[in-house]
Amino acid sequence: MHTLSRSEVREIDRRAIEEFGLPGIVLMENAGRGAAEQIHAHAPDGRVAILCGKGNNGGDGYVIARHLELLGHDITLLTVCDPADLSGDAAIACEVARRSKIPMQLLAEASRDQWHAALAEATVLVDALLGTGASGPPRGAIAIAIEAMNACRTRTPRATVCAIDLPSGLDCDAGIAAGACVTADLTVTFVAPKRGFTSPSAAAFLGRVEVVGIGAPACLLADAGVLG
Repeated sequence: MHTLSRSEVREIDRRAIEEFGLPGIVLMENAGRGAAEQIHAHAPDGRVAILCGKGNNGGDGYVIARHLELLGHDITLLTVCDPADLSGDAAIACEVARRSKIPMQLLAEASRDQWHAALAEATVLVDALLGTGASGPPRGAIAIAIEAMNACRTRTPRATVCAIDLPSGLDCDAGIAAGACVTADLTVTFVAPKRGFTSPSAAAFLGRVEVVGIGAPACLLADAGVLG
């Protein structure tokens, strides 16, 4: 199984955009649609809460929300940052979700109790808080959101947790959690499994791992060792 490091993930994205002319928003759209299809296939029916961070992982979450809605799911978006603070592709994806009238709640300053209340009715939780670029222990609102997600796995009936690209709080390369870390039932990762997934310590956080493409050209993936 070929895995990708943090730097290799960035290089694939860079080359797809700069050398092949694929806009970043197209890659994000492909990734989000593929992730939504995996969540639809493997997660139970019911209300879906998608937790979005500030970066491109959060942008993926906004795309996933639209595609899950198209697949018939009841969606709520919960964001840890003001949409006005987003930039680039994540800002575009958020604005499309807003214009699509998908319910969105800002919880940047929310307490633990407020997070628990926001997640109380959800049967599926989608972790789009932190991506492969994150390192070190999660802090502030993201740490509180992670703790609230994990608490939902202990209730009766418990929520199913789906992580996007990797569980938030898990280091992409080392496969260890330096602090709060999402415990996922399903991890939908892009292009290839991440290097840290092979670490024995990662198994407790990953759950089932499914890989989806982002539309990068085959010759680029071959150069990266993903295709054989």
